[in-house]
Amino acid sequence: MTEKEKAMAGLEFRRGDEELKKQRDRAELICFELNNTPPDQPEKRKELLLQLIKDAANEGCTIKTPFICEYGDYISFGKNFFANCNCKLMDGGRITFGDNVFIGPDCTFVTVVHPIDPERRNAGYQTFRPVTVGSNVWFGAGVIVCPGVTIGDNCTIGAGSVVVRDIPANTFAAGNPCAVIKEI
Repeated sequence: MTEKEKAMAGLEFRRGDEELKKQRDRAELICFELNNTPPDQPEKRKELLLQLIKDAANEGCTIKTPFICEYGDYISFGKNFFANCNCKLMDGGRITFGDNVFIGPDCTFVTVVHPIDPERRNAGYQTFRPVTVGSNVWFGAGVIVCPGVTIGDNCTIGAGSVVVRDIPANTFAAGNPCAVIKEI
């Protein structure tokens, strides 16, 4: 099994896989071009987004720049997706968003887990854990969503929260670590 096959299966793998590196390099170049394309060129910006994320063609998709993703290939979202400036989608593992998801500025979604053991970490081992976000979810500014988290439908995540565990549907959650404050 190749390192990429291990990574895509959710198994521990060693970074350095050439195919994954090519995908990351491609995404970095497209993100750079997107982030340097003036706002008065919406057709060019949309074309670049579509090269990164095929779901950018979905109805109501808006992604403000600057925007960063690691691969682009492992991101999917439904209708009416909005990401404000400085959104970072570190999509080694899959990141899935439902319909009507609104992301405030400076939010980060991460899917890679590095070992806490320094020898294994320094040897390049890591694991991808998917992030799943339901429909009708709003993220305040500066939210960080950690690997392996699922956020249910109809949630609001308060500004500055660090989401380290699953958040059930129909709740308002906030804090570091993020915790449910009340039901909606």
